[in-house]
Amino acid sequence: MAGMNRRWMLVRRPEGEIAAGDLAFEEVPIRALEDGEILVRNVYLSLDPTNRIWMSDQDQYLPPVEIGQTMRGGTIGVVEASRHASFKDGDVVNPGLGGWESHTITRTASPVPRLPGVPLSAFMSVLGATGLTAWFGLIDIGKPQAGETVVVSAAAGAVGSIVGQLAKLRGCRVIGIAGGADKCAWLTGDLGFDGAIDYRSEDVGAALDRLCPNGIDVNFENVGGAIMDAVVARMNNFGRMALCGMISTYNTDGPVPGPVDFGRVLMRRLLIKGFIVIDYLPRAAEAFAELGPLVMSGQIKWKTHTVEGLENAADAVRLLFSGAHDGKLLVRVSPEPN
Repeated sequence: MAGMNRRWMLVRRPEGEIAAGDLAFEEVPIRALEDGEILVRNVYLSLDPTNRIWMSDQDQYLPPVEIGQTMRGGTIGVVEASRHASFKDGDVVNPGLGGWESHTITRTASPVPRLPGVPLSAFMSVLGATGLTAWFGLIDIGKPQAGETVVVSAAAGAVGSIVGQLAKLRGCRVIGIAGGADKCAWLTGDLGFDGAIDYRSEDVGAALDRLCPNGIDVNFENVGGAIMDAVVARMNNFGRMALCGMISTYNTDGPVPGPVDFGRVLMRRLLIKGFIVIDYLPRAAEAFAELGPLVMSGQIKWKTHTVEGLENAADAVRLLFSGAHDGKLLVRVSPEPN
């Protein structure tokens, strides 16, 4: 089989922030397919905070990416060659956790439906793992009830923005925490949040006191650190915290501290549950049963921030930690199918 696979390899584990030289870009020949395999030309690569975790050798939910291996990542693409009975050339598929590469060879893939008026990139965001993360974290763990107050950190991000909209649809009061006036204006203007806190320009605790006068019932936590502490300090009896991420700590070596006032977990009888979306994949249909119609009807909004070119992936991933991206961060690896 002719052609070359362009890919990013992990060559050393980052110390702190991802730096030049931690990853290396190379081209290798694409090998011949074996029976039961397909060759996928990747169209989009998802960049996520968990990429930084996978680069480390710390205790984590998947084996770390080994030095010399292709960097792990979620992709969506088009079948270019098939020796698998269930797939043919031209099929659009999700090969699961593939890699930062132009082509993926796999034996397992999920067909991607084409919905009128819905861009392919949506299946990497609101109709992909991002949407599943938001839905299960909020609905399965947060269990929001009408009239309750829900606080979402990194609320203008890919997951947080969907969480807030789902909570509003359930009759909750929703407060988002984000970085920058423009992101906060998007939350309260376009997405209908009841309030937004710009952590870069105001005291988060004081703002929570003002915007959550009756306390906080549900915390969808994406950030950790001082912002998490401020929210936990104001949670009501029997509050629930869906611990989705702690991006503020991912570039820090060593154990990550929990809430400063851990005694409040006991005194307020709080439920804190960490979760990883892969645990919910067998139940994905539950989430898509709601998310699909909401997307098709325009009742839920999302943003994608697309960086052109696989060669730019190593620079683009750093946007996640600076907050300089706007919405779900993707790399366009190759042209979309017609």
